Amino acid sequence: MFNVNWKRLGMVAGLSLSLVAAGCGSGEEESGSSNEGNNGDSGAPNYSEEMDYTITGIEAGAGVVSSAQSAVEEYDSLNGWEVSTSSSGAMAQELTSAYENEEPIVVTGWTPHWKFAKFELKYLEDPKEVFGGEEEIKTMVRKGLEEDMPNAHKILDQFEWETGDMEKVMLEISEEGSSPEEAAKNWVESNSDKVEAWTKGAEKVDGKEIELVYVNWDSEIASTNVIGHVLQQQGFDVTMTALDNGPMWESVASGEADGMVAAWLPGTHGSQYEDHKDDLVDLGANLTGAKIGLVVPKYMDVDSIEDLQPAE
Repeated sequence: MFNVNWKRLGMVAGLSLSLVAAGCGSGEEESGSSNEGNNGDSGAPNYSEEMDYTITGIEAGAGVVSSAQSAVEEYDSLNGWEVSTSSSGAMAQELTSAYENEEPIVVTGWTPHWKFAKFELKYLEDPKEVFGGEEEIKTMVRKGLEEDMPNAHKILDQFEWETGDMEKVMLEISEEGSSPEEAAKNWVESNSDKVEAWTKGAEKVDGKEIELVYVNWDSEIASTNVIGHVLQQQGFDVTMTALDNGPMWESVASGEADGMVAAWLPGTHGSQYEDHKDDLVDLGANLTGAKIGLVVPKYMDVDSIEDLQPAE
């Protein structure tokens, strides 16, 4: 059965709960007031003041937050703006509330994420390429795993899926109220061909303990539970532990944890990778075509970061 490491989960729970109300204020102006006035010469509505010149972010250690902070420095249109850090859950709550009320909001976003299946959203164009190009989500394991647990190593090495696969699991959790374990089980049962490719050549074991770590994002909850369920089916006693970005990388690099399928590169976890790349084993991408950037609802008449307006 799955085991959840509650002691280490507590490292992130307090932060997420205490900051759940953080994010972007919608202002006190009446609905529709955001359409009054233009943003300089672009002709785009001036939403910026209504948003209190705030980008709603996630955890402070995330690469997308660091990139958003760099964007504030790089773009004249974001002069005087702030990036409000909280958690991925708090960001999603702020986005949901704004979307339901058709209020303007800018969030730090990434793909895959269930919000793109639930809401009509778009990335703001990034002409200065502060957020970089496409990302990969990679699998990292501790040194010595191949020798200690060759069957687990093989499964983790062969694990790969697509954006649509991950978003199905995320959406079942967020929309249908399924637990991560149940959503993962349902996906595995419906995708036996992919699971067979992951487990090809790997023998079953009898209760061998393995620990996977992940950052507490919807995408990584989905992927870790799916691969965790597959490992469980192969006879492993799986523990899954949620950590902040830094401790997640440190635990695998130090050998305290066995692996993770949650490494966003080259941008999101770039600094953590540089710090620990010599102390872990890179098994390559388990998902390609990921992306990070600033995201807004499609009902907002802005298409580029440069369409926003600096604080006065």
